[in-house]
Amino acid sequence: MRQELKNIFGKVFITITVDTENRWVSTNWVGYLTQDNIKAGAFAYTKAVKDVGFSCVLNDTSEVLGSWDHSLDWVVNEWASQAAAAGIKHFAMITSPETFAGATASNFFANNKAFEVKVFGDKASAKAWLRQHSINK
Repeated sequence: MRQELKNIFGKVFITITVDTENRWVSTNWVGYLTQDNIKAGAFAYTKAVKDVGFSCVLNDTSEVLGSWDHSLDWVVNEWASQAAAAGIKHFAMITSPETFAGATASNFFANNKAFEVKVFGDKASAKAWLRQHSINK
């Protein structure tokens, strides 16, 4: 299953893919993100996780431009507990550490207590870590 969400300008801001081989839901966020985009995307992939019964997310934010600090409080204090209730246990976040988005990802990692989060600078490392929790279960 593959799903794309578009912003008000018709540009895709997130692609969500169910990876049945690896038993995780994969996301790819792109561009500048509004609070509404983040909420819509987060709810969409959380629903996908719940629908397929997986517990792992490969969340690629390496193509995000700018900070998403405007949504950090909501992500940590509201969405994270809902995501955990939907089944998310392991969350691999790929980011570019030298960007504003990377700084926000680090804040998310430091403040989230609902499920296990690891932040990675490359997709291969993120996948290797996530496979320990998805395929071997």
